[in-house]
Amino acid sequence: MKVLRNLFVVIFLFAVLVPFGNAEEKKVRWKLAMTWGPTLHPFVDTVENMADMVETMSGGNFIIRIDAANIHKSPFGVFDMVKLGQYEMGHSASYYWNGKDISFLPLTTMPFGMTTPEQYAWFYYGDGMELMQKAYGKNGMLSFPGGNTGSQMGGWFRKEINSLDDLKGLKMRIPGFAGQVLAKLGVTVTNIPPGELYTSLERGTIDALEWVGPGMDIKMGFHKIAPYYYTGWQEPATELQFLVNKKAYDKLPEKYKDILKVAMKTAAYDMYIQNYHMSANAWSTMKEKYPDIKVKTFPDEVLNAMKASYNELVNKNKKENELFKEIMESKEAYLKKARDWTYISDYLYLKSMSETE
Repeated sequence: MKVLRNLFVVIFLFAVLVPFGNAEEKKVRWKLAMTWGPTLHPFVDTVENMADMVETMSGGNFIIRIDAANIHKSPFGVFDMVKLGQYEMGHSASYYWNGKDISFLPLTTMPFGMTTPEQYAWFYYGDGMELMQKAYGKNGMLSFPGGNTGSQMGGWFRKEINSLDDLKGLKMRIPGFAGQVLAKLGVTVTNIPPGELYTSLERGTIDALEWVGPGMDIKMGFHKIAPYYYTGWQEPATELQFLVNKKAYDKLPEKYKDILKVAMKTAAYDMYIQNYHMSANAWSTMKEKYPDIKVKTFPDEVLNAMKASYNELVNKNKKENELFKEIMESKEAYLKKARDWTYISDYLYLKSMSETE
């Protein structure tokens, strides 16, 4: 509570005092490139909220222009555009850059890993932020948490998954480490920009896809083609990111650096709340409005194989990449400590409530 209270105090002071500062202050104008299209809520809302707060707290002297993917035409080019200084900022997800460096992967989420509160605690009070800057610093960038989706659903499938054999030859859009896990089990994995997902599913380019959760999925229309909706295992705490070009950041006055960090942190957490609200609303009406959707959980045989594949890949990458090893061991140690409290505070509470109904 003290941290949250201090955050609101900082926001209040900036909002009230800064606008009455030096009117002659030099204006700063930045550009931000998103991986997302202009209608992908709440991702877009998060970026707009951040930019609005920066402008308000700077008294109109720090302005960030936002370009969606339909403007810059390169959804998965955000990393390079920010690195090269074409854009001072980007909004994307760290696991999209695993082809550049596998150590980026755990900075979004990992299968069978932390929940959102556990991961936020690791970022801000464990080693998370320090390790994230270590990873991106090699590329002349900073990275900050950019909004969390919470636990994601396991995906939309045209056919029911009853055994490991049903995964063999399946064509699926699924990013991050989960894609590598499924590839070991015979799935043909691809990553497709958000704006092309429905068309790819409709045309049969893919047989299944994983997106986010009911709040964002239902309006995409995936259920019209792939009615089997599986619960998650792969992304329990998906954290988006604000990428920042370090040279541009270093040129900012200290006051503007503080404003930017406060705005990013506030907007990121607000996205978590907003997305939770969207999914709760969508889930509550899903059975009535969309009775053909069949909610499923993967069989134990499949989940156990996923977990074994995951462990093999983690151990392999730990041997091959020192920073990946450092990040994963930090997350694993923190999770071991935090999960006991999650079990007591959340799981047993929910279990006891269900038993009294």
